[in-house]
Amino acid sequence: MSVVKNVGQIATRPHPFLRGITMKVLYSREDDTGDATCFIVTCPAGSEIEEHVHPHETDMIYVLRGRATMWIEGRGEVALEPGVFVVVPSGLRHRTYDVEEELHIYDVFTPPMF
Repeated sequence: MSVVKNVGQIATRPHPFLRGITMKVLYSREDDTGDATCFIVTCPAGSEIEEHVHPHETDMIYVLRGRATMWIEGRGEVALEPGVFVVVPSGLRHRTYDVEEELHIYDVFTPPMF
């Protein structure tokens, strides 16, 4: 089944695991019986995503807007800015901090997170 959605018509909701972070779910196992989770994540300036691990999911991030720093285990610091694409394989610790400008990222998890 095909899925077509308009981002402007998708409700913004709190991220289920990250305090102060919001998201718009584009595609998910729960809503679409999808085999990936795709969403737009918004991190306000000054916010932080604490260090965490996705034990089973690969996290693929594409920065749409904003500026921040990401730390990835075994890689170190990565500047997040528009146009940057990052893949964090399952099992690697990572975090996002120093959000200088409100950060908007297109985030994909496979297998789906929710």
